[in-house]
Amino acid sequence: MATKTNPFIVTGKIAPEYFCDRIAESTRLIKSITNGNNMVIISPRRMGKTGLIQFCFDRPEIDNEYYTFFIDILHTSSLREFTYLLGKEIYGTLLPRSRKMARLFIQTLKSISGRLGFDPVFNMPAFNIELGDIKQPEYTLDEIFQYLSHADRRCIIAIDEFQQIAKYPEKNIEAMLRTHIQKQENCNFIFAGSERHMMQEMFSSAARPFYHSTDTLELKAISRDIYVPFIVNHFKKCKKNIEAANVGKVYNLFKGHTYYIQKTFNEAFADTPEGDECTIETIRGAIDEMIASNDTIFREILSNIPEKQKALLYAIAKEGDAEHITSSEFIKRHSLASASSVQSAAKKLLDKDIVTETDRVYSVTDRLFAMWINKIYSAATPYVSP
Repeated sequence: MATKTNPFIVTGKIAPEYFCDRIAESTRLIKSITNGNNMVIISPRRMGKTGLIQFCFDRPEIDNEYYTFFIDILHTSSLREFTYLLGKEIYGTLLPRSRKMARLFIQTLKSISGRLGFDPVFNMPAFNIELGDIKQPEYTLDEIFQYLSHADRRCIIAIDEFQQIAKYPEKNIEAMLRTHIQKQENCNFIFAGSERHMMQEMFSSAARPFYHSTDTLELKAISRDIYVPFIVNHFKKCKKNIEAANVGKVYNLFKGHTYYIQKTFNEAFADTPEGDECTIETIRGAIDEMIASNDTIFREILSNIPEKQKALLYAIAKEGDAEHITSSEFIKRHSLASASSVQSAAKKLLDKDIVTETDRVYSVTDRLFAMWINKIYSAATPYVSP
């Protein structure tokens, strides 16, 4: 007997029937890119940027007409790593789709041609080089862009966590990439990022190379009125029950945060036998499991935060949405040092993307991290009430 698919998918590609909403966002993204524009997508981490991009890449109007490439550069720390990751993605994507274009790509990379291997299965050179084999990344990157300009289909490159390039040690990376992209007539780009203040600075400041060079899409939470019925209906289709009110409590708890809602109901769905009801206790158990599984990661994050920044972080986590953080009332309520100390700590936490600020309201970027902090350092309260 075939195993039933858990409808609340948290990794990999999402089939259209399990993809919740994003109709307006996907329509806008596809329209922008297919009309020759570049797009910047800004949203909190794990709000669904990757899923949205991959969903659009799988649409017939994109999949049948374009070569699509996706790289996540969050873990990169240099131009060398960026170049390596981009080259590997292009080759790996092309090989099963067009051996001719994969061969042309390898032939274009003259700066590393002596270090390429050979694939006996496909009877052609293979991109199995090591990171250290890229000796002059600026030249290799130039060759990659030359290839893209001559590809036999238009190309779309999505770069996730694009703000990371601003942290590279090399100078003028933004200007160099902007120059390459400006020259491209055969390729469009999607720049996605989760550090809101950095992405806005990169694309909205007149002093930065990417100023006003893209359309902008700010990805917000899926509407509660759409998300709650989506979850209830998928339980029902699999002959399981769940109260809409309890789904709504989870939605409110995570403020519509896509990943944690999906993960909660992925676990709760798995723990609910066919014919039974997913209770509030089952949901609490799923959230407890998520918090427990991230305990080591969260402790590691805290271990790298200085004491004054921790004090402010705890205060923001306790408030949920913290306003007027430099006011005497806020400082006294949370036993903080001074307004100048709070201001300095807030800047550092924002720079590390541990805290997010929107319209002068501060919150912990990772909602689950905030819940873990409150569990460890505050009086224990139920995550979702009966």
